[in-house]
Amino acid sequence: MLNKTQDKKEIDWKPIIKEFIAVLGEKGVVQRKEELITYECDGLTSYRQRPAVAVLPRTTEQVAAVVKICNRYSIPFIARGSGTGLSGGALPLENSVLIVTSLMRQILKIDLENQRVIVQPGIINSWVTQAVSGAGFYFAPDPSSQIICSIGGNIAENSGGVHCLKYGVTTNHVLGLKIVLPDGSITDLGGQIPEMPGYDLTGVFVGSEGTLGIATEITLKILKTAESICVLLADFTSVEAAAASVSDIVSAGIIPGGMEMMDNISINAVEDVVATNCYPRDAAAILLVEVDGLAVEVNANKQKVTDICLKNGARNITAASDPETRLKLWKGRKAAFAAAGHISPDYYVQDGVIPRTQLPYVLTEIEALSQKYGYRIANVFHAGDGNLHPLILFDNSIPGELEKVEEVGGEILKLCVKVGGSISGEHGIGADKKYYMPDMFSDTDLETMQWVREVFNPQSLANPGKIFPTPRTCGEGAKASSSAQFSSQLSPHIERF
Repeated sequence: MLNKTQDKKEIDWKPIIKEFIAVLGEKGVVQRKEELITYECDGLTSYRQRPAVAVLPRTTEQVAAVVKICNRYSIPFIARGSGTGLSGGALPLENSVLIVTSLMRQILKIDLENQRVIVQPGIINSWVTQAVSGAGFYFAPDPSSQIICSIGGNIAENSGGVHCLKYGVTTNHVLGLKIVLPDGSITDLGGQIPEMPGYDLTGVFVGSEGTLGIATEITLKILKTAESICVLLADFTSVEAAAASVSDIVSAGIIPGGMEMMDNISINAVEDVVATNCYPRDAAAILLVEVDGLAVEVNANKQKVTDICLKNGARNITAASDPETRLKLWKGRKAAFAAAGHISPDYYVQDGVIPRTQLPYVLTEIEALSQKYGYRIANVFHAGDGNLHPLILFDNSIPGELEKVEEVGGEILKLCVKVGGSISGEHGIGADKKYYMPDMFSDTDLETMQWVREVFNPQSLANPGKIFPTPRTCGEGAKASSSAQFSSQLSPHIERF
């Protein structure tokens, strides 16, 4: 059996690659070192490691055949979609096979009558809505990266997005899955209806970050487009006033379709890049609130939201009901992460969740951390459900900066747990946050989770070294507290940048 940290010179890859080529053809196997650079990291670029080989299947049967080969040789494998993940979930091992699903881009079935769509995992998120929008439907989960992120990746990380406040994250929109288990067998989870009897294995799989197998066909629930939609933009002279408005809106019994917040750093970054001319550059914060539903309901909630924001000190309220202007108001928010790259050589983004009522306190504490460590921190996040995305701006070319920034990120995650929140809302744990799991879960909790993993993945071949502090026992992992230790455990040859 192959040891995960075994030197790759001890593995004879030639017969293995020949078997892959027999299944996928020459074009379906990537083995040249210079071509594998493409796959050495995901959206978390701090860690890079080329896999031994990358394969590009097109069907469930091809995925199963590849996994069977990996299982036979006891070679670890990692599934990868578009590579937009931000937690290192698709980071390869040195002696691993990367199974890239980006060529599995077929919409297999559209069933408007029953409001469902069956897709392959490589389908881009926004393509689902494009395929059904003409008939008045849409797919609700909409991460900021939705024009490039894949549904398979959304399944792995249980992604959210702007509209998850009212409509839920990915798991709330998945009816069934066809998956390839780590031994290469094919099975179905869930079904064609929302509630299936028995254990919710679909719910277990969604968000499992590729550690239980690979989804190859996904049955999604689509929603009917609301009769009326209105987006409001309120600008404030203080972050605290904007945060208070978030709590007051929900306390008033209004559940917006989406409610997003951006601070001054983020506002100016997106205006520099996107030039919406909608976001006032001198505002301390802006709040974007989308209300949808029946026209009479939208009109009533529009007025209530306006009154609440003005009561909390909003200077101006801009409202848009036509699709073109609504899109313009959202454009800056969707481009916020990319815009951060234009104001800083590098940034490190975290993904913690807090109770809405703790927003003013936590944002104040994040600013205190910014002052303490000397890094600017841009805040742009899903305010309605308290899912924070602080972007710590830094220069990675300066030796030691990454380690310091990771320390700041860790402090933010611990702060989220302290106030009753979580270390992840939608980006997953992956390689980035595994050592913070003991801050949120007990040893018993972690071991119980690993029992579930071992039922599906007894040899730990499917995406090993992710989510949990150590491959097997949580007690050992709790002793580790830095990403440097992650580097040495996952692979002795991982490069840090």
